[in-house]
Amino acid sequence: MNKLFYTLLMLGTLFTACQHLPFRRLNSTTYIKPQDAFILGNNQHGSFSVKLKNISQADITVWKYPIGGGRHSPAIVKPNETVKLKVESNTALRIENQSKDEVAVTLVVKGDTALAMDYKISQILYHFFSC
Repeated sequence: MNKLFYTLLMLGTLFTACQHLPFRRLNSTTYIKPQDAFILGNNQHGSFSVKLKNISQADITVWKYPIGGGRHSPAIVKPNETVKLKVESNTALRIENQSKDEVAVTLVVKGDTALAMDYKISQILYHFFSC
């Protein structure tokens, strides 16, 4: 009886402790080619937050794109600048590289981390959205 009690107590403690560990965290260094963009969260998902640092020599532009359409909240991130962004449910974060050189960003994502990730060529998407 004591073994069962202690086993259940240990499992309960472990389960409770694991809820507070940072399992829902994603760390990444992402490279984006010239005239390209990286899309984070172009799928149905919950809200998340991003700490983004531009570790390149060129400015980057960050937009929020609800998956239902449109875009809002542009932010220009200068070299070595860090921004913190809160992204709503079912909204993608688009990180654009308009420069002629490859750029890199570090990302720390918290919250819903079941996010689709993809690269998109800026010119093709600009042509698509301008039609």
